[in-house]
Amino acid sequence: MNRKVVLVGCGNMGYAMLKGWVAAKKLEPSTVSVVEPKAELRERAGKLGVNVHSTPEALSETTPDLVIFAVKPQVIRDVVPAYRRFTESGTAFLSVAAGTGIATFEEILGQQAAVIRCMPNTPAAIGKGMMVVFANPNVSDEAKTFVNELLATSGAVTTIEREELMDAVTAVSGSGPAYIFHFIECLTAAGEKAGLPAKTAKLLAMQTVYGAATLAAESNEEPGRLREQVTSPNGTTAAALGVLMGDNRLLDLVTKAVEAAKRRSVELGK
Repeated sequence: MNRKVVLVGCGNMGYAMLKGWVAAKKLEPSTVSVVEPKAELRERAGKLGVNVHSTPEALSETTPDLVIFAVKPQVIRDVVPAYRRFTESGTAFLSVAAGTGIATFEEILGQQAAVIRCMPNTPAAIGKGMMVVFANPNVSDEAKTFVNELLATSGAVTTIEREELMDAVTAVSGSGPAYIFHFIECLTAAGEKAGLPAKTAKLLAMQTVYGAATLAAESNEEPGRLREQVTSPNGTTAAALGVLMGDNRLLDLVTKAVEAAKRRSVELGK
């Protein structure tokens, strides 16, 4: 069955996801309609073979199975009302707008609307993202399965049973890439200070983080066990870990960072 999908907003995240869905043959381009006001973004999406429109009024003859909102949170209340007409047709709605709760969509689309909320992160743009979803009780199992299949082309997918956990999700995986990028910056700077040429230090830092993360993902061992395997007694790694792990320094710092991000997520959601 070729499901009809409407993608509202085709900026960097929306386009990256759409490109992945088409490439993986999860969606037939002819069954996809993109609504995007910016001409250059419509043109880019159109090259994938999908239907493109500047306004939702052009969808008058379309009853989609799924409407996906990939727009900035601050324009949700301006953009979403035009799609309320699809609620009674049994259309499901998927939002990847950060910080916007299910209740906001139910308020705009109607309490009977089937709404799924997703928190992706930026590596989704290269198919390596972390996609966390929460669905309200109106969403059918069929719709959940379809959405999970789509999102899986952008990375790993997991489900949470309580929406309030999205604040913690935001703090760990939503903001998490920035923590890793900063670690790469710090490791690069430390390498330079230790005498390495800047280009070499950057390469070593990036490839080490990439390789270690890949090994952790593909290994059956727990990260702590992998750390132990690298750490020879009284060796160089042990000396470094004595600084990072002594008095739980890094653990405390990361915990405080995640707590700060979670706290801010709660504030922004009010």
